[in-house]
Amino acid sequence: MSDKTTTSFMRSLCMGRIEQDCLFPFPVLSADQKEMLHEIAGALEGLLGSRTEDFSQWDADGDMPAQFIEELKEFGMFGLIIPEEHGGMGLGNMAYSRTLQEVGRYDASVAVTIGAHSSIGMRGLLLFGTDEQKSRYMPKLASGEMIAAFCLTEPGAGSDAAAIKTTAVRKDGGWVLNGSKLWITNGGFAEFFTVFARTGTGDGQGKMTAFIVTKDMDGVSIGPHEDKMGLRASSTTSVLFDDVHVPGENVLGEEGLGFKAAMQILNSGRTGLGGGSVGGMKHLIELSTRQANERKTFGQPISSYGLIKEKVGQMVVDCYTSEAVVTMVGGLIDEGCEEYAVEAAISKVYATECLARSADEALQIAGGNGFMREYPYERIVRDCRINRIFEGTNEILRLFIALTAMNDVATQLKELSRSMKGVFNDPIKGFGVMSDYARKHAGLRIRRGDIGKMTGLDPSIQPQVDIFEKKTRNLAQAADRILRKHGKNIIGKQFATKRLADIMIDLFVMACTLSRVQASIDANGVEKASREIEILKVFTREARIRIKRNFRRIDNNEDELLKALAVDAFEAERYRWDTI
Repeated sequence: MSDKTTTSFMRSLCMGRIEQDCLFPFPVLSADQKEMLHEIAGALEGLLGSRTEDFSQWDADGDMPAQFIEELKEFGMFGLIIPEEHGGMGLGNMAYSRTLQEVGRYDASVAVTIGAHSSIGMRGLLLFGTDEQKSRYMPKLASGEMIAAFCLTEPGAGSDAAAIKTTAVRKDGGWVLNGSKLWITNGGFAEFFTVFARTGTGDGQGKMTAFIVTKDMDGVSIGPHEDKMGLRASSTTSVLFDDVHVPGENVLGEEGLGFKAAMQILNSGRTGLGGGSVGGMKHLIELSTRQANERKTFGQPISSYGLIKEKVGQMVVDCYTSEAVVTMVGGLIDEGCEEYAVEAAISKVYATECLARSADEALQIAGGNGFMREYPYERIVRDCRINRIFEGTNEILRLFIALTAMNDVATQLKELSRSMKGVFNDPIKGFGVMSDYARKHAGLRIRRGDIGKMTGLDPSIQPQVDIFEKKTRNLAQAADRILRKHGKNIIGKQFATKRLADIMIDLFVMACTLSRVQASIDANGVEKASREIEILKVFTREARIRIKRNFRRIDNNEDELLKALAVDAFEAERYRWDTI
């Protein structure tokens, strides 16, 4: 039996080990937490339920009224994760995610405003702050007197966070901060900024450190409100720092470990974005089912047509499985697990892509109405598009997911460890040269039959368990094959790493869904859980096809042809073939 707090389910899975104890039983909220969430849901219904026309108008205006922000403060929406001793609600990750899910059912701009504060803006203080820092700032953050923002992204340093140019230089016992940050959510009215800057030398361009910066410090200025495609009512601005003197006691965490802190903040906060995505899907299912029942063509409601049923059925599968994954990650964090970065990244990728599919299909079901601004569909499509970009693009997160697995695979055998040491320290940027010795011996790590088993699950879902176990073997083989095929060139083989990541995503979602369905069977019996078992069956069949295709295309693909066409287009900077 593994130590659940120090074991990553997915990193183990890539080496052929099914650490069932990590995901079973499915995490559940306590009775007290459920009661509190019911109260929060009721309060949010009173605050947001009648605001549909307001949300539409604020989107058109590109502004969220200050008076409404004050109402959010009064409802305690900025104190969700702040400990009770500092005036907050003290919600854990599962309860926080569930709260963002409720907000996401009403409006994405509101959810992002709240989430940017708690998920990332002040989470560094929660994770790394000293007792003095927490006592000084948390009561104001809980009340909303101070609203927080996360300042990492810069011009030229988005996904490549290690390339930031903002600097902090020691002076008079403190630091002098210079630089600019881009696309900062809540930037227009935030008073508390978690800022990342380069300090000292070493590690390339210099080590990164996190700082607490407040708006009242001389030299802090805010750029204009950005005119965005979606989330238009939320505040997005640049934040500039011109010779800002930051006291020494405002260093957040350890000096020089800012990059690690930034990644931990983003990982810890991913359940907020995931919860908002699940809430958005539930809202879309409500809209689509009502629309399909009410709209008639050829004398009958469109809900009677197979192609509409297919769309709604898939939306239900996507929502249920996303909720399983997001809840699982929140539960892992609440239980004190230390190794959840890969699982958190998967939850973000999967939930945001499921929401995008659901929004597109809901608009399609609405037909021409869906394209009109009078209806909510086009706004939801615009609002959810950013989810696949911010807090780590889904492309970068796929690389992180797969390359972290490559690290574990390559270092599994003792004879590999010495030759691979240091190669994979940074799973996104640090891939250097893999030795020929390592490449030749990586294949040794697959010992046929050395695959874990899931035990104790209900016979009604055993066929899906069997598929999971078989596809786990495929995953281990895929990781092995990619390493042996590409060796030291793995960092440049993004097609291969993407396929491995997609296999990992499908398997983690399948495992979380198995856990959730088993919990329902345990609580309600097979008959009452029959619909959930059907969801599991549908997802497993779809995932099995995708995994098989991704595994096959590791060796048989058109990757080089596609890249050659792209290179040709880059050279021409146009489409070469025209009919006139």
